[in-house]
Amino acid sequence: MGKMILSGKGRRWLLKGHPWIYKDDVADGEGTPGDLVPIYAPEGEVLGWGLYSAESKIALRMVTREEEQPNRDFWLGRMRRAISARENLGMMNPEGACRLISGDAEGIPGLVVDRYAKTLVLQIGTQAADRMRDFFVEVLIEALPFEPTAVLERSDLSVRRFEGLEPRVELLSGVIDGPIEVREEGGLVYRVDVREGHKTGAYLDMSSNRVKAAALRPGGRVLDTFAYDGLFGIRAALAGAEEVLCLEQNAAACERILVNAELSGVADKVKVERVDCMKDLRKRAEANELWDMIVVDPPAFARNKREKRGAERGYVELNRRAMLLAVPGGHVVSASCSHAIWASEFLGHLASAARVSRRDTMLEAFTGASPDHPVRLGLPETDYLKCAFLRVT
Repeated sequence: MGKMILSGKGRRWLLKGHPWIYKDDVADGEGTPGDLVPIYAPEGEVLGWGLYSAESKIALRMVTREEEQPNRDFWLGRMRRAISARENLGMMNPEGACRLISGDAEGIPGLVVDRYAKTLVLQIGTQAADRMRDFFVEVLIEALPFEPTAVLERSDLSVRRFEGLEPRVELLSGVIDGPIEVREEGGLVYRVDVREGHKTGAYLDMSSNRVKAAALRPGGRVLDTFAYDGLFGIRAALAGAEEVLCLEQNAAACERILVNAELSGVADKVKVERVDCMKDLRKRAEANELWDMIVVDPPAFARNKREKRGAERGYVELNRRAMLLAVPGGHVVSASCSHAIWASEFLGHLASAARVSRRDTMLEAFTGASPDHPVRLGLPETDYLKCAFLRVT
């Protein structure tokens, strides 16, 4: 077992509360990639234990600030607390879906676990979680209140390259012979392609925002852009929307939208068009179309600081077009999942869009991810999702 000694700057950074230690702030030490190592101050004081990466700029991810080395009971306790939190939130419906383990936010760095009914999908993003995968799966299954029917690893995320890890997709147990069917409260039924779908198959971080958006407009016409599986639009149809149009560029996603609408019993209200959403919104704005609610939930525009300026132009123009499409008193639900864009910056982009569209716009609510995607105080990187509920006059 190795150990790491921080520089004075690294010690100060850690004592401020951030659980990540960067390579430049490690003064000395040794360790095997993926090791759980004790962390020392320059004077020799034990600061806790962290998981070591030999490749990433983030050299250490703190696990505990206690002197005692974490053991199996430690990790089991972490997972049980995470699962108990979902139970307290009412998110453990056996036919539903939620995030069970949210990585660094819950003190289990590099491990994300999503549940679709009784199928578990893992994503592993660090050397340590990669090395500890089988152990984590064993402990997770012990912590669960049910026996999973299948466990799939979907570690094909791009961030693995920063850890020197290759993409990996592997069925660890059980059988997956097609899409997983998920049933949520309110009559929403949808299918998830856990092998090929985005992220682990679906965007679970938006589940509470979909419910909130549907409650804004119990009737009228809804335009769901960048719709993916159409769950914003289908939720709105279930809540009473008279007409829903889903715009999506991916052909497979367009097909799933129609299937999901049929499964949810609103196929007569939901239509799909396969288009480039940015271009299509411009045409609709130029044609003076009007909608009661427009949902704007695009892919990330800025994954790092270098892309922020281009992202600003994109968010302003996209939301300008959406605001022009809103009936007086209508709503725009606008989201950003760009990690590099802070909430205050996103609100500034929305204000700029309102100014150039010449539409008076009120912010009725501003939210983040669903509560199964917790934000860890002291780790602002976990507060990535922004969702604005706007009323346009």
